[in-house]
Amino acid sequence: MNSIGAGEIIVVGTLDTKGDEIAYVRHLLLDSGARPLVVDVGVLGSPPFAADVTREQIAAEAGRRIDTFSAGQDRGQAMALMEAGLVAWLRARLQVKPPLGILAIGGSAGTAIATAGMRQCPLGLPKLMVSTMASGNTRPYVGNSDICMMYSVADLAGLNRFTRLILSNAVNAILGMTGLRTAKPNQPTSARPLVAATMFGVTTPCVNRVKTLLESHGVDLMIFHATGSGGQAMEQLVRDGYFEGVLDITTTELADELAGGILAAGPERMEIAGRMRLPQVISVGALDMVNFGPPSTVPERCQGRLLYAHNSNITLMRTTADENSQLGRMIAGKASASKGSVTIVLPTGGVSAIDAPGHIFYDPEADRALFDAIRAGVSSNVKVVEMDVHINDPEFAGRIVSEYIAIRGEREDAPNARAVPA
Repeated sequence: MNSIGAGEIIVVGTLDTKGDEIAYVRHLLLDSGARPLVVDVGVLGSPPFAADVTREQIAAEAGRRIDTFSAGQDRGQAMALMEAGLVAWLRARLQVKPPLGILAIGGSAGTAIATAGMRQCPLGLPKLMVSTMASGNTRPYVGNSDICMMYSVADLAGLNRFTRLILSNAVNAILGMTGLRTAKPNQPTSARPLVAATMFGVTTPCVNRVKTLLESHGVDLMIFHATGSGGQAMEQLVRDGYFEGVLDITTTELADELAGGILAAGPERMEIAGRMRLPQVISVGALDMVNFGPPSTVPERCQGRLLYAHNSNITLMRTTADENSQLGRMIAGKASASKGSVTIVLPTGGVSAIDAPGHIFYDPEADRALFDAIRAGVSSNVKVVEMDVHINDPEFAGRIVSEYIAIRGEREDAPNARAVPA
């Protein structure tokens, strides 16, 4: 193996939502003798540590101030700003001090931002994108470049034994591509119980709060990005026995299945946990939206609908009251068929970050159709809890956890989930 010397590897990510993961990647690179240069492209909250290149610097490269978007009033515009800023920053950096390689981690928005920058880099410069979007059509991200995309399987929303494994493999991959030695072996397997959960960018505050609360109960949360492949990956691991329960907070993949979006997870979505008799808490996160690709890919039949550019590669379409009624019946039927304990928790104040007063997808009538159909359709074995709060309000996350702990305690035959190497 070669000694490293002073090799610089650029690490790109949104520190507000991926801070722990980026810190872990940074630690592994430093431990191997590399020099990570962390570039923050986040816009939502405060970063947990100081980046080498701050979000303010990246926004300035695009000629704007990031604090004009920090309140999150238009996340799509903020993402476009960071994408343009990263492209400009990387172009300048490559002229002055080319790195040995670039490693990025992200969900849909983070992937769009990071790969836009990577596409500016010369052929042959190692580029590794660890992404929840890497199982599917990656052409919008890769284009004609030599970007290597690695599917993260789980969402990159906190460190657990599974995400540590994925991230350490990614670090070893970029070190190998740059000709540097590999990182140290992974940490030992954890014996803590593992619960699966679903998340989207627009339900991130809720799921992050759930994660923190569950950890205080001695339970680890493994989060899946609800991108179609994410829901399928979760249910495969549920089938394989890795989890003691499921918090299906973000059921948006059902909307894509119904309305022909690109992030559907198939007709069996939300059925496997019930067949496996696992305790479930279900909610309706991001059922206000159907996902398509760039604006040019939105089907003609949908052109007259309410559309919103989430980022350069994802266009969202607002679900209608009729579609939400169908989705409510679908959820009620799947929950009622479960052989295990099920609680459905409904946030009547809005189901996503952009389904709130003053935001583009706010539509109480459409949401009401969803809630009414669920209430009317569930059988007596399903508990339904309604809260007059928004899905991202802290008290909603608290209720999700308390309901799960309650039904978890009812199970005397809780199985021992399979160990996942760390």
